[in-house]
Amino acid sequence: QDHLVESEGGSVQAGGSLRLSCVASTYTTSAFWMAWFRQGPGNEREGVAGIDISGGTFYADSVTGRFTISRDNAKTTLYLQMNDLKPEDTAVYYCASSRRIGTWYDPTIYTTWGQGTQVTVSS
Repeated sequence: QDHLVESEGGSVQAGGSLRLSCVASTYTTSAFWMAWFRQGPGNEREGVAGIDISGGTFYADSVTGRFTISRDNAKTTLYLQMNDLKPEDTAVYYCASSRRIGTWYDPTIYTTWGQGTQVTVSS
């Protein structure tokens, strides 16, 4: 059964850094896409970063150059390194996996989601 468990988020000041992790079940490691999404107050869930089965990485324009998605060699843990954080990065962050090819930032292709973790950036 698919299962994703995220680490705790945190609170930082603008310009600070945080790293999120997401531990996947063995089954999930066969996913085509793994990704991080976020949902801020009053906003729709948006794709932040995605990594495909071959290791290709993709980013939302708003985080390019600041965030890095990666995973360990066993493909059991997904990471999101967030640098130079801004108040507008404040949101609940979710990891997700999909066995469908689709478009990485389309939330409808993802069948497994983590529980979500709060990231708060103060100015």
